[in-house]
Amino acid sequence: MRETILEVRNLQVEFSDDGNSVKAVDGISFEVHRGETLGIVGESGSGKSVTSLAVMGLVQTPGRISGGEIWFRHQENSAPINLVELPPQQMQLYRGGDIAMIFQEPMTSLNPVYDIGFQLTEAIMRHQKVSQGEAKQKAIAGLQEVKLLPSDEQIKDQYLETWKQTSVNSSKPLDDRQLTELVKQHKEAMLERYPHELSGGQLQRVMIAMAISCNPLLLIADEPTTALDVTVQATILELMRELQQHRDMGMIFITHDLGLIAEVADSVAVMYRGKIVEYGLAAQIFNNPQHPYTKGLVACRPSLDSHPQKLLTVSDYMSVEETPNGQVVIQAKEPLTPIEVSREEITARLAKLNEQKPLLEVRDLKVGFPVRGVFGKTTRYTMAVNGVSFDVKPGETLGLVGESGCGKTTLGRTLLRLIEPMSGEIIFEGQDITTLKGEPLQKLRREMQIVFQNPFSALDPRMKVGDAIMEPLLIHSVGKTTKQRRERVAELLERVGLSADAIKRYPHQFSGGQRQRICIARSLALNPKFIICDESVSALDVSVQAQVLNLLKELQEDFNLTYIFISHDLSVVKFMSDRILVMNRGQIVEQGIAENIYRAPKEEYTQRLIASIPTGSAERVQKRQLRAL
Repeated sequence: MRETILEVRNLQVEFSDDGNSVKAVDGISFEVHRGETLGIVGESGSGKSVTSLAVMGLVQTPGRISGGEIWFRHQENSAPINLVELPPQQMQLYRGGDIAMIFQEPMTSLNPVYDIGFQLTEAIMRHQKVSQGEAKQKAIAGLQEVKLLPSDEQIKDQYLETWKQTSVNSSKPLDDRQLTELVKQHKEAMLERYPHELSGGQLQRVMIAMAISCNPLLLIADEPTTALDVTVQATILELMRELQQHRDMGMIFITHDLGLIAEVADSVAVMYRGKIVEYGLAAQIFNNPQHPYTKGLVACRPSLDSHPQKLLTVSDYMSVEETPNGQVVIQAKEPLTPIEVSREEITARLAKLNEQKPLLEVRDLKVGFPVRGVFGKTTRYTMAVNGVSFDVKPGETLGLVGESGCGKTTLGRTLLRLIEPMSGEIIFEGQDITTLKGEPLQKLRREMQIVFQNPFSALDPRMKVGDAIMEPLLIHSVGKTTKQRRERVAELLERVGLSADAIKRYPHQFSGGQRQRICIARSLALNPKFIICDESVSALDVSVQAQVLNLLKELQEDFNLTYIFISHDLSVVKFMSDRILVMNRGQIVEQGIAENIYRAPKEEYTQRLIASIPTGSAERVQKRQLRAL
């Protein structure tokens, strides 16, 4: 047994407000050993992040640790200390030094007014008591360790190669003094960059470099890859594995995705409503889950190897009741076996779709954003969409997949005329809509709608849900009286699985999945024919995601809706789509039937996207266990 560096015993965290007390963490216990990764998995509100904040000593009013112990062994063979009993000043000596944390959203974790060099050196100087020059060297070494900066030798090789290709004096090589100065300038240039000048993956590497800069014994990663593309996510996970093995750190990896846990964890704790409902080795949890909640989490993620009509959800595996004294009673259920869609059914559906005339035709569409030069003059254009052409048939779901920055969202918004194209045609029901203005364009809005990625930012927090759904009815003069419009709103809410009582409530009174259902109800208010779903489930827990995906499929069948489903997650796109377009750098690099794209991808880019998807398969869990051994 490896040395235990963290032991949590019967931890309880409460939040009090107006005399009411809620247990966010309710008597949980677990251990983390040196060189081991513990995965903590569960839905939003299960208590995962509160647990990590308790370990870091960051639970703030109105929250408090109301019971339990957190024992941390900060030196080998030393007596462990109880972090719960430490005063705040003493806890600061451990936080950021021996215990480090990577937060979910790097852009909000870094200060936008300081360059990354200042923020890295500040953390090092605070915990290691070194000079600014030494801290700077350690910051550079950290950036090289997380592979944001190449090694000194690699930088030298790059400059030598560039010198040979571009210099008229290539026969005269750079001397050592010149190379040393160029390497120094290259590294300092990276330190002088600001957070907004880096991509999401680069920012997360900076956060990892900051976390490991003081050589921590324990690293807590709270949803560190949620905001990243699958390919960047795979790179970050591999990096964290390498760093852990090299430094022999203990790690707590927190996520809502069991498939992702399979890529990193040795043991897993499954949390539900503040309690750990299942705890054990990753292989045991994945291959033979015991608790119905764990079974539901494993089942609700779309599989690349099957094609069910409907995804199973947690509610298919268990029912939950709350007794008058506040206790939660879970009853296990035997779920129905999902009905698989056969190859013959898929072929028949595609043939039926192909018999119809396209609802939407896109021809050589180009969208560029101007790059301003001196005095605000446009010097060139950055092409976000560059010569894209495709058709969408009535009742079809066309998946659009690719990494961030590939042009997916720009293309979707251009189709709705929210962004003006530079050239090309967008033909909707036989009419080129790129020339529409005024009243004809407003009428078009009734037929084309969008469901955005973040449901909270898509709803006005000061507007009641009923008013938000009623707004498009008022703008387009649908319904003769307020009573008729309210009846329509109630009907829409019930259709998306919400109570009509929601009309009088505000967005903050709903969960993320419920808010997304409200956005879907609003998009259906005008009976549109065509809806763009722009990353509409990427911000949701996997179980809630499954519910929303099932709802979208039901609505399509009931109202003969046509979707363009945009996502960077190919497993979700495959479940939803009849055909898939793969987009990269503003162009469509591959397109075809969804099943064929997965089974036999032709392009290297598509192959890389598929290989990066965390599946949570038994095979990957076994590989992880072998790596640990």
